[in-house]
Amino acid sequence: MERDAEATRRRLVAAGRAEFAAHGLNGARVDRIAAAARSNKAQIYHYFGNKAGLFDAVWNELVEQIVVGVPLDVDDLPGFAAGLSDLYAEHPEIPRIVTWQRLEHGDALNELGISEVRARSAAIAAAQARGLVSTRFEPQVLFALLVHVAMLWAAANPEVLAVADLADRARRREMIRRVAAALVE
Repeated sequence: MERDAEATRRRLVAAGRAEFAAHGLNGARVDRIAAAARSNKAQIYHYFGNKAGLFDAVWNELVEQIVVGVPLDVDDLPGFAAGLSDLYAEHPEIPRIVTWQRLEHGDALNELGISEVRARSAAIAAAQARGLVSTRFEPQVLFALLVHVAMLWAAANPEVLAVADLADRARRREMIRRVAAALVE
């Protein structure tokens, strides 16, 4: 019975991830999530309390995916930014959910996310102290800049993308790497 419950929970989170990416927290509909998960609305309330609780579960999973999937290497901060950009390109729902979270649920902070930003900023500070990374920016600011540079292509409006004419993913990745290198040198 426990395995069935965990499978249902995973299906609900996966369906919630797709629904929240498409519609955000406020536009998402629990009936669509339940149908996509081959479940029912009652299960959403049972496992997550409410729609916002499901969004939090999706957000927590997403933060863990980013933290585990893109470790910080202070010896290659441009590679970190490029790797994060790759993750966003491979999973376009991630930047969409990040945007929705910021717009609709930004007051709900993720503890893993906070601790990772602190730890990664501290690692950058240590690299700055050793002279490996430019001190032009405070470590927390530099980390934030790298994260946002990585999301450049996912967050740019269509007009900018049309004029920039960087449809090739490898070329986009190289631009992220070059901009990140300029920030850390």
